[in-house]
Amino acid sequence: MRVEKLKDEKLNPANTRDSHLMFPQTRLRRLRQHPVLRDLVRETTLSVHDFILPIFVRPGKRIKKEIASMPGNHQLSVDRLIDELVPAVDLGIRAFLLFGIPASKDAEGSSAWQDDGIVQQALRVLRPVFKDVLFITDECFCEYTDHGHCGILHRTKGKGKDKVDVDNDATLPNLAKQCVSHVQAGADIVAPSGMMDGMVAAIRKGLDEAGFSSTPILSYAAKYASGFYGPFRDAAESPPQFGDRSSYQMDPANSDEALREVALDLEEGADIVMVKPALSYLDIIRRVKDRFGVPVAAYNVSGEFAMVKAAAQRGWIDERRVTLEILTSIKRAGADMILTYHALDAARWLR
Repeated sequence: MRVEKLKDEKLNPANTRDSHLMFPQTRLRRLRQHPVLRDLVRETTLSVHDFILPIFVRPGKRIKKEIASMPGNHQLSVDRLIDELVPAVDLGIRAFLLFGIPASKDAEGSSAWQDDGIVQQALRVLRPVFKDVLFITDECFCEYTDHGHCGILHRTKGKGKDKVDVDNDATLPNLAKQCVSHVQAGADIVAPSGMMDGMVAAIRKGLDEAGFSSTPILSYAAKYASGFYGPFRDAAESPPQFGDRSSYQMDPANSDEALREVALDLEEGADIVMVKPALSYLDIIRRVKDRFGVPVAAYNVSGEFAMVKAAAQRGWIDERRVTLEILTSIKRAGADMILTYHALDAARWLR
């Protein structure tokens, strides 16, 4: 082809008689001259319909408590949810991810599957009002346990001192119970986030046996042990009381491992897979999309959000421009949906 020939000839005008192909970069610049033409040739389009807005629900009455490290985001009591979600729905946001902050915590996180649990209460209030909205529930125990880890703990004897870690297999039945309880209360999708081995299979089995075989599972399949989660732990009141979560979340240095994790979750029955965080893991999003071709979610997490907000408050960046650029980059990398605390602002800017 002529363009390949030009590449071989290094675009030397002396080597070609096709003057209109001499400098392809000029042809590219012509497509940037008019804003409407730029829109017409744009490869990636960001829409409010790409967004999932996380919501933090807590006990109490008439509570709307701003999360200091996440400006514009709040902990909300159940009675405030409808008033807060109506403006978001009016902006075009159609999907929400619910996190619960329970009234009490214990070693197992048992309030997570109780019929009167905080998320269950929220769903029963929201479901009759927002019939066409998608409600996703986060499925984990870090918010519900008194130790802040993502499941039941077990202690093993070691040299010098005992080792405490999450008991993966003992946690799985509780995850299934939590998911069934949420779906019974009105959840459309369950989203297990604890990175327990076999969690998708256990949840799929539990949902099927309870008569919810049509409920999709959005798995946090590639969730990294990231430093970007700090503000979220304030929002969900779930910091670990000791140690960290490196033994069950992924090493940020690993990429091939993410593909193995995703493959396992898909084999177990996941319908959508998530990469978390998003911005430092765009390469993982792209690899997952290219390899599996399934719906991919990306979580634009609290630390990524907080950095933009902090810099914007100091006048160091243009918040609107940077936010939309970040969200576009996540979608360009291959994400079909983006969980983001920027959702409300971005929805206004995209109108």
